[in-house]
Amino acid sequence: MSDFKQAFIEFAIECNVLRFSEFITKAGRRSPYFFNAGLFNDGGSLRKLGQFYAKAILAAQIPFSMLFGPAYKGIPLVSATAIALAESGHNYPFCFNRKEIKDHGEGGNTVGSPLAGRVLIIDDVITAGTSVKESVALIQAAKAIPCAVVVALDRMEKGLGQLSAIQEVEQTYEIPVISIINLDNIIDYLAAQKSMAQNLEAIERYRAQYGVA
Repeated sequence: MSDFKQAFIEFAIECNVLRFSEFITKAGRRSPYFFNAGLFNDGGSLRKLGQFYAKAILAAQIPFSMLFGPAYKGIPLVSATAIALAESGHNYPFCFNRKEIKDHGEGGNTVGSPLAGRVLIIDDVITAGTSVKESVALIQAAKAIPCAVVVALDRMEKGLGQLSAIQEVEQTYEIPVISIINLDNIIDYLAAQKSMAQNLEAIERYRAQYGVA
C-alpha cells in the first residue's frame, strides 16, 4: 500500500470520517464501517484532503486538461484539489456547475474555466452514479471529453447486480475511476493493527458477502 494511502486512512480515522462499528447503509445492509467525507469540514482538513486527491491523481498518471467538480459536494473538493496540484507544480484550470442555470451576469450553468479538452471529474464517493451521469452529460454537451473520475473511497461493494457502482460507471462511460483508497487498503491497514482485529474480521465477513472482485 502506498504511503499516501495509509496516511489517508489514518487521517480519515483521526477526523472521524472513517469509523468502525455497525451501520445501516442506504441499501439496508449492516456495514461494519462507515465513511462520511462531509466530516472533512474545516479549513485544515479540507486542505489536507485536497493534497491527498492531488497525490492520487499524480500517481494515476492519467493525462487531463482540467478539473471539474459536480455541485454541490464537488465544489470544495475540486477547489482544494486544484490548489494542492498548483502547490506541487501542476497548475490546472477548474470549474464546477450550478444546480440552476443563471440567466444574468456571465450566465450559463458552470462557474470557472470553460469546459474544454480532457476533463477530470472530482467527487467524494460513487453510490448510484447519478452525479457522474450528470457530469458526463454536461462535459460532453460542451464538446469536451470526460477522461476519468477521482473519488475518496471505493467500497468495492456490489450494487443491485454483480458489479459495484464504480465498475458500472467504468463500464457505462468507458472511463477509469481512481480512488484515494479502497476497501482492500482498509483491510491491509487493519491487518497491521493488532488492536483492531475484531474490526478486520467483521469487514472480511462483509466483503465475503457483498464484495466484488
